[in-house]
Formats: sequence, C-alpha cells, structure tokens
Amino acid sequence: MEKREEFLFPLKWIANASTGVRLASELRIRIISGLIPAGTVLSENKLAQEFEVSRSPIREALKTLASENMIRLERMGAVVIGLNEQDIKELYDVRLLIETFVYERILKIDTTKLVQELSKIREMMEVAIKYKDADEFSYQDVLFHETVIRSIDHSYIYLIWNNAKPVMESLILLSMRMRLEEKVDDFSRILKNHDLYIEAIQTKDRDIMIQAMHQNFDDVQGTVDDLWMSQQMLTKKGEQNQ
Repeated sequence: MEKREEFLFPLKWIANASTGVRLASELRIRIISGLIPAGTVLSENKLAQEFEVSRSPIREALKTLASENMIRLERMGAVVIGLNEQDIKELYDVRLLIETFVYERILKIDTTKLVQELSKIREMMEVAIKYKDADEFSYQDVLFHETVIRSIDHSYIYLIWNNAKPVMESLILLSMRMRLEEKVDDFSRILKNHDLYIEAIQTKDRDIMIQAMHQNFDDVQGTVDDLWMSQQMLTKKGEQNQ
C-alpha cells in the first residue's frame, strides 16, 4: 500500500478512539474509496511501518475490517474484498428496515424533544453547507438519523445500527465531499428531505414519512454514482501530487 501522509478519514471524528479503531477507520475509507483496490494484499508489517505503530493495533484494525467483509484474513496477509454495488444496496436495505421499524415506535411516544433535537441538527447541516464543510455536514447527517433511532430506546436496534454505521458513514462522507465539488445544488434537496423527516415525526403522518423514506432510500444508484465519481476525483488528486 502506498504511503499517504494525509488521512482520508476525519481524525476529529475518532479523536478519543483506540489506535486500532482509528486505523480501521482510515483503512476502511481507503478501501471504499478505491484507493486500496480489491485484491490488494495488506501486510501487517508494511501497515505498521506506514502508520508508525506496533502490529497489535494493526491486527485489531484488520480483525474489525474482516468482520465487516471489507477484507479476508489469510496466512499471507489480509486480502481486500472491497464494496460493490450490491453491498451498498443491502446496506441501505438494512437502514430502511431499521428506520421503518423505528418510525412505527415513534408513533407511540411524545416526540416534542426529538423534533427540537432534529431541528437543531438540521440547522447545523445548513451551517455546514454555508461554510462548504462536507465533513461537518456528513457528521450531522449521520447524527440526525442516529438521534431518530436512539429515541425509541431499543438496545438491539441500536446495536444493528452501530454495526452498519462505520461503512455507512464512510459512504456518506465520500458522497458529500464529491457533491460539494461536483453537485453542490443537491444539498438543497437533501435538506428538504430532512425537513420531511421532521414533519413526519412531528405530525406522525405515515404518508409524509413514506415520502421521505422513498426520497432517501430509492436513490441508491445515486450513491453508487457518487462513489464512482469520488474515486475518480481521488485518483486525479493522487496523480497531481506525484
């Protein structure tokens, strides 16, 4: 793997995490972005040298990535599997199942505080766009949906969410970075969709939530296209830096 001085994953998101978690986050996003292509063999020794750490956190990171099917552990090293279009569709299937279940539970609870929380996050998303901060926008976007899921206080649903979150947030981050450079007008649509979520939760109107979910989850091909464009952008930047 080529040495990269610049980290692709926002270090501020994982500032308090263990070294193994930080390494897993960086390797994951490099794999998803295509900077580490499928079929690449990752060596513990080379990774330890690149990141200037011992082999122990490298092993922790590789174990995490193997549990996510990002890599396959073999005697000669870890072989990169990567993420394909079907994987992305299945990830969004899981999100749709979670959020549909959560909304049905939300119908039975007082959502006053939840709506206030979501409105504040929505404002932060708008501020992030104003300052052209794709990383902050992505962070608030993930936080928005996590806040909805957390609101029903269902430990096993939250566990499933947390298992899907690392791959999902890398996808969202790459997508939003690409959109900021290539499709900035699309942020208005994303904000309006979050407005629909808030309205559906506040009014407890299933029709509005169905509309919001369709807009959010039917555009999986757009996510695939965003990832492809992001890969092209990163490749060009890498060639320019050589």
